[in-house]
Amino acid sequence: MLLVQLLINGLQLGAIYALTAVGFALIFGSTKVFHVAHGASFTIAGYLVWWAMQTLQWHWLAAIGLAVVAVVLFGLFMERWVYRPIQRHEGAFFTVFIAAFGMQIVVQNLVGTVFGRNFETVSVSLSQASEVLPNVFVAPLAGVSVVVALVFFVALNLFLSRTQVGTGLRALSDNPDLVRIFGLEPTRLAQVAFALGSALVVPAAALTAMSQGINPGIGAHIMLISLAATIVGGIGSLKGAA
Repeated sequence: MLLVQLLINGLQLGAIYALTAVGFALIFGSTKVFHVAHGASFTIAGYLVWWAMQTLQWHWLAAIGLAVVAVVLFGLFMERWVYRPIQRHEGAFFTVFIAAFGMQIVVQNLVGTVFGRNFETVSVSLSQASEVLPNVFVAPLAGVSVVVALVFFVALNLFLSRTQVGTGLRALSDNPDLVRIFGLEPTRLAQVAFALGSALVVPAAALTAMSQGINPGIGAHIMLISLAATIVGGIGSLKGAA
């Protein structure tokens, strides 16, 4: 029964890691930017969901909406004011990495200063586990995590394969000039990639806040595992990361 319990827990965690890894893979696959600060987006989203639901007593949909807006703005800020100037001056890959890593540290410390450094958890009924088999406890949130991940993967795959913008994102890293021929602006597509990739961490962060809990350093932890998944699955491959 221990193996069954570990499998269930692993599927729930895997869904969370996969959502984060796919967001990172989307950004890197489209723009070739090693967006290590993606973990900072996770931290921001998790704490905003926790703060809105626990302190402000907002509905979970409103809390998630706030988190989506915040992380999309953060992703666009990084693309416009951090990565683009470095790329414009032909900065090296290592320069981009250091800039992203530095922002990760800044966000981690700001969150710790504002909200404290303890673990925080959002209390919801779905996180209450019940015994489904002898010594096997499952919370409804585990099933929700897997279903949410599958829905987002299918929706993202349809967007990338069936829309002009999705096709442009897949072509952006290989041939920006060809993208222009089809009437799409590479800069705008890069912004779309950062917005979409950043938004994908929100359900993962919200589910983490409702199940395991969050602390200011969780973004770096999640990002490390997501990087491993991205590398094993193939850098830039969404299906591989998932």
